[in-house]
Amino acid sequence: MDEQADDDFRAFMHGRWQAMVRLAYALTGDRGHAEDLAQTAFARAYASWRRVSRAGNPEAYVRRIVINENRNRFRKRRVPEHLTDRVPDPGALADPAGEHDDRPALLAALAALGPRQRAVVVLRYWLDMTEAETAAALGCSAGTVKSQASRALVRLRRSAYLVDGGLQ
Repeated sequence: MDEQADDDFRAFMHGRWQAMVRLAYALTGDRGHAEDLAQTAFARAYASWRRVSRAGNPEAYVRRIVINENRNRFRKRRVPEHLTDRVPDPGALADPAGEHDDRPALLAALAALGPRQRAVVVLRYWLDMTEAETAAALGCSAGTVKSQASRALVRLRRSAYLVDGGLQ
């Protein structure tokens, strides 16, 4: 890759690193896995950066890699998740949502969802993506997004998080 392409990729990665780590953290519930997923996604994007940058939406491309890598993590071998009752230092992720008291309850409620429902909820409501964008990111139909979101919200409504006034 030429120097200009390297500089473009470097600028893109520095600008989107935190967002991809937050996405991966919402999907995994583990900061270490989140950073690994983000690193893998950016490494794959770098390998084909010319094509990715020409496609016009490199952020969507990297987001899709994060989602797929999270899904593949369970396909390759089952990795037990060891979730704790405390969230890692939210300041380390530079996430303003960490200032709210309901963050641990939200993450616990998300962790109780299956991987597909969790991905739908994170993309639709955390990243504020449309049904069509979520479907494209997950490689499924908009109807699947709707049904998974509906089922996930039913489960979340039963959790203490929503009873206390979280997502509606």
